[in-house]
Amino acid sequence: MVTSSATTGTAQRLAAGLRLPIGIVAFLALSLAVLGIDQFVNALTLGAIYALVALGYTMVYGIIELINFAHGDVFMVGSFIALFISSSLLGNDGSITDLPLLAGSVLILFALTIGIMALVGALIERLAYRPLRRAPKLAPLITAIGVSFILQNIIQFFFGPTIVSVPQLVPIEWSIQVAGARVPLLNLFVIATSVLLMFALQLFISRTRTGRAMRTTSMDRDASSLMGVDINRTIMITFLIGSGLAGAAGVVHGLYYGNTTFSLGFQSGLKAFTAAVLGGIGNTAGAALGGFLIAFVEVGASAFGYGRWGGAIVFSLLVIFLVFRPTGLLGSHTGDRA
Repeated sequence: MVTSSATTGTAQRLAAGLRLPIGIVAFLALSLAVLGIDQFVNALTLGAIYALVALGYTMVYGIIELINFAHGDVFMVGSFIALFISSSLLGNDGSITDLPLLAGSVLILFALTIGIMALVGALIERLAYRPLRRAPKLAPLITAIGVSFILQNIIQFFFGPTIVSVPQLVPIEWSIQVAGARVPLLNLFVIATSVLLMFALQLFISRTRTGRAMRTTSMDRDASSLMGVDINRTIMITFLIGSGLAGAAGVVHGLYYGNTTFSLGFQSGLKAFTAAVLGGIGNTAGAALGGFLIAFVEVGASAFGYGRWGGAIVFSLLVIFLVFRPTGLLGSHTGDRA
């Protein structure tokens, strides 16, 4: 009798664990059948960018429960830093057809942009948020909005308020044929880079000592401090990583779209925050999943001629989730956040 009950419980847990992966596979298969390969790849590319930005939102909230509204503008600054490095430091003004030179330029671009934006994130945390660590929650929230306006005005001062062209280093004519459809290598590069960074983040959080410190801090900050975790260091590393990922998103955004503007941060940040909520804010895998979900909704709306309603559909979906599943797709109670 006991053995039968244990077997039944194991089967139920296995079924519950497989429910989400099966649902994701079914959703992707249905999307591919409805959208076609071209739009399917576009949705994956857009989702990869949203997911990178959303990870910064969810990491910061998971550690200190702060909705960092400045994070979208950190992503925007990253796109301009990438522009400056590519055009001014590396001297690029267009696509590069020499493969070794292209690989070297892209590696330098990613390394410098991620490093600079990581330092910017740490500086913001040290100057703007750390002094308000014990303040009422409204104070750091307002401060985040203030930091957002500061970053926007700095970029406007140096680059102006207009749309600025960014060198697309990967030639847009490079492509492969998949089932009779042309798939640009640039899209595949953006998707692969984003997935690689997300996978590396998951490994870092789950396998390293600092990652364990981040997880324990998200569960109980005071108890973690008593167990020897340096809370200030852990929070700063969280901002370092989140801002570095936003910098990487800025790079791939410029490479993919070929332009950027100072107002980029507001819209992208709002969608990334929505992605974090849909996936389960405080959960890194959920944030990435939410980013891809939003992208598929937007691309699907455009494919059926309702592009102007894409934002309305996304936020309607957000309202539905908040009503019927407020913890999101992979969210859990506060004490279990990762």
